[in-house]
Amino acid sequence: MDPLNTSSAAPLTAPPGVASKRLLPWLVAVAFFMESLDTTILNTAVPAISAALHVAPLSMKSVLASYTLSLAVFIPISGWMADRFGTRRVFASAIGLFTLGSFLCGMSSNIHLLVACRILQGCGGAMMVPVGRLTLVRTFAKSELIRAMSFVAIPGLVGPMLGPIAGGLIVGYFHWRFIFFVNIPIGLLGLLMVYMHLPDYREARTHPLDIVGLILFGSGIALLSYVLEIFGEHTLSAREILGLLAISFSLLAGYLLHAKRIAYPLLQLGLFRIRTFSAAVSGSFFTRLGIGGVPFLLPLLYQVGLGFTAIQSGLLIMPQAIAAMSTKFLMAKVIARVGYRGVLISNTVMLGLLLLLFATIGLHTPVWVIVLQAFCYGTFSSLQYTSMNTLTYADISEEQTSSASSIASTVQQMSISFGVASAGLATAFFVPRVHSNPGEMIHGIHQALVVLGGFTVLSTIVFSRLKSGDGSSVSQQKEVHGG
Repeated sequence: MDPLNTSSAAPLTAPPGVASKRLLPWLVAVAFFMESLDTTILNTAVPAISAALHVAPLSMKSVLASYTLSLAVFIPISGWMADRFGTRRVFASAIGLFTLGSFLCGMSSNIHLLVACRILQGCGGAMMVPVGRLTLVRTFAKSELIRAMSFVAIPGLVGPMLGPIAGGLIVGYFHWRFIFFVNIPIGLLGLLMVYMHLPDYREARTHPLDIVGLILFGSGIALLSYVLEIFGEHTLSAREILGLLAISFSLLAGYLLHAKRIAYPLLQLGLFRIRTFSAAVSGSFFTRLGIGGVPFLLPLLYQVGLGFTAIQSGLLIMPQAIAAMSTKFLMAKVIARVGYRGVLISNTVMLGLLLLLFATIGLHTPVWVIVLQAFCYGTFSSLQYTSMNTLTYADISEEQTSSASSIASTVQQMSISFGVASAGLATAFFVPRVHSNPGEMIHGIHQALVVLGGFTVLSTIVFSRLKSGDGSSVSQQKEVHGG
């Protein structure tokens, strides 16, 4: 096996032992789970928190948006931070900031303090995903990367499903502050595990931070995130939304011009010339536009359309997480047998078809059919995320891993926002504003799922650019086929 860490980014500590290598994916996955759970669990508690803080529920949008904006601004510098200060220190600081921010959010007595603490939380959350992935890429050989990354795909599926259930239970049986306090024991355990098992990689020499690029890209991406966060609401007119979008795109265009003129830009956009990296990152973005709205649409279908309670709805979605966890050991074998091109094209089509199947769920659909569809969706979603996340690093050199991780995480964060916005747009278009009976609601959500399913199938065009042998350094496809 070819060790991946062969450049200047050597570990400052002894290489991780067998036990640490086994625990490392779990440690990174737990940190990711803590972050992915946070937003969805908070959404459920918005009415209770707004009442406790004596503000209108609409004012709570700033609490949700501030976290997203913080992520958008600080994710791009995560790779530089890891190279400059070391993966262990930055990852530990990220967990520490996130945990401290969670504690302060729980102690906040007014909405202004809560927004400030959410920004602090976002600073930590922005570093956890890219630096965690970066550590995995530098620790494991490319041939081991699929098995390691398969753990990391699970939190993205589990967190959004458990969030509404956990939030409902906490608000129903405890104080709203426990929404934030649940992160504290997980964070403290994570800090302990980091210092015991996380290797510390740092570049021997780092280039200066691109301050101008950070201002242009950070402000542009933050403004775009804000527009997507408030998309579909009536607090801003269409003219104001278009104006904000124009400013955002102007700032991002300014960054593109700036990045071409300096030697060390904030994000190395030249990485998109690498076919596997470009297909994985751009394909991930377009795929999430379709499937990113599923966590939003399915609870709406089950609760508003079919009349299930929030807990029953969560239990119907839970098989997705069970499938992701129980089939992760198959991921490496499937990718090795079929190859990245075959997996990503066929799997993306399957995800689109499953969205179309979700559009057949109605009042008379047996529960076991819903559970079976959820299990299948969880299996194919896990394979999709694992494939895209690992293909990203297939042809990336050690010197490029930091920038690749930052770009991939930035695009992923934006695709999540775009995915929810696209689901909201489809729902607003098809679902009647005044629905007097569940049948109309079900019909509207079915139409939205059909549109998103069709878009998901179309996103296979991006993956069709791949060649049959692409990513073989990670998938070990040649070994399986005997050549």
